[in-house]
Amino acid sequence: MPEHNRKPVDWSKYVMTFIITALIFGAALFVNNLLDKSRAGDLRSIQDTISLNILSSETQYDLLRETSCKNVNDSILSTELNSLEKKLSYLESDQSNEEFNYIKKYYELLQIKDFSLMQRLSEKCGLKPISILYFYGSKSDCADCEKTSAVLNHLRNTYPNVRIYSFDRRLSVSAVDTLAKIYKVKEPYPVLVINDETYTGFLSIEKMKEILPELKKIDKERALNQKNSTTTNSTNR
Repeated sequence: MPEHNRKPVDWSKYVMTFIITALIFGAALFVNNLLDKSRAGDLRSIQDTISLNILSSETQYDLLRETSCKNVNDSILSTELNSLEKKLSYLESDQSNEEFNYIKKYYELLQIKDFSLMQRLSEKCGLKPISILYFYGSKSDCADCEKTSAVLNHLRNTYPNVRIYSFDRRLSVSAVDTLAKIYKVKEPYPVLVINDETYTGFLSIEKMKEILPELKKIDKERALNQKNSTTTNSTNR
């Protein structure tokens, strides 16, 4: 074909395609950078909260130790653990993040401090807190961990007074290792410790309520209160 019959190359199309691709790539990097900064901010916020709560738990026990048991009940104890657990679960998608794992170890120490506080208050004042220790592993090695987590989340949301302490056995925390030895926690996971008894494997909500009759009592009280409330509303109409 003669040279003069060739169509000239339309470089503007290539330039436009390059610009659009660069803009998309740049936008993706920008959004990813924002998400990383947001995530880092969340981690720092949780770390600061955990630090304050470790100090708070120690101060709280010093106060309660000097207080008469008649002034002590479950309602004065902090429920911040449940809130922190939800935040950590939200951020747990990237478990390779060293900073996240460090904060998670820190959180596990806070849980042990809180559990220890509850034990000492129970001995001093005869309280009977509803506490569950939950030891879990990776999804690949723990087929029932996801179901167990769902059950425990249900209990946490339904019964705010239930204190659930979760421990990731993939992390190396010597205090958690000691706690596991005390309650003879061994693989396979999940493992639950309820009322000083160790249970291996999945426990349904119904089974949990058999082990913890206090939950059934709460259910009955709620049903009765709801019935009385409905009766009162009907009478006032």
